[in-house]
Amino acid sequence: MRAVRVHEYGVQPTVDEVPDPRVTGPLDVLVQVNAAGVCRTDLHVVEGQWADRSGVDLPYVLGHENAGTVVEIGSAVTNVLVGDKVILHPLVTCGLCRPCRAGDDVHCENSAFPGIDTDGGMADLLLTNARACVRLPDGLAPADVAALADAGLTAYHAVRRAVPLLYPGAHAVLLGAGGLGHIGIQVLTALSPAELTVVDRSEEALSVAEELGAQHTVLADGTHTEAVADITGGRGARVVLDFVGEGGTEKEGVAMTRDAGSYFVIGYGGALDVPTIDVVSREISVVGNLVGTYNDLDELMHLAARGQVRQRTRTYPLDAAPDALDDLEHGRLPGARAVLEPVAG
Repeated sequence: MRAVRVHEYGVQPTVDEVPDPRVTGPLDVLVQVNAAGVCRTDLHVVEGQWADRSGVDLPYVLGHENAGTVVEIGSAVTNVLVGDKVILHPLVTCGLCRPCRAGDDVHCENSAFPGIDTDGGMADLLLTNARACVRLPDGLAPADVAALADAGLTAYHAVRRAVPLLYPGAHAVLLGAGGLGHIGIQVLTALSPAELTVVDRSEEALSVAEELGAQHTVLADGTHTEAVADITGGRGARVVLDFVGEGGTEKEGVAMTRDAGSYFVIGYGGALDVPTIDVVSREISVVGNLVGTYNDLDELMHLAARGQVRQRTRTYPLDAAPDALDDLEHGRLPGARAVLEPVAG
């Protein structure tokens, strides 16, 4: 089969021919990949940011946002059948450890993370397990939802955690309305009554944010922190959701957070430097967000099936994966996600 593999950090991946994965365990599920999202995390992987954390040996296959068609199942699989269309939770989890038993899949003590610490789904086939498979509701195609498997799931997870803080009259600020943030906007407007301000450096992305329901949009032009202060009456936001996490948004996000508010970190790549006296005297909370649970993904699919969450995508054939990564890296996908289609379905 074909697969997009990293051979050396800092060097563009290549499309290679590799052996097909095989079902060997009773809970294994082999999926024909109809769609694989291209995520900023893939860029970080190529850059080597995950090298020490993942411990993966090169070369290996990228791709942690995957959806497709079940083509083979192990002897104990009962939740999906051959031919089912599925979206895959990013982690392959054990179901037996304490986090799994509590429904906290993302912190499974025995997990594998395809595309991060094991071969991923930018390929014709991906081997996963029964616990990772969420059957798609009628009317949803893999290409429509693949990028929701991580980007959408992460956005949903963060917003879902923020919703209890966002009572009617509360204000939320969302930084970055791109591939991750535009999903966050939709989830926030679907689940919360909060007033929403979106900040981005792209006029096009801000236009999309308005279409998706943002009450205020602010161009990141160097005066945006002051503009957000004006919009929030000088108090700042009850919740700031930072979908960028680098290039200065870390400092700006904290500055936009009101006293006793919460700064949610979703995007990453930068560093957070907050004086402890500010954390104490302002009583602010900094909340990290890593992907989401199986139930989060299932709930997100129901919102997608109702049309409450949609993503703008640009599709590429698998062989054009280097082009998709380059377009993402150089900002040629404002407000949209790149999706590879190894096998259309």
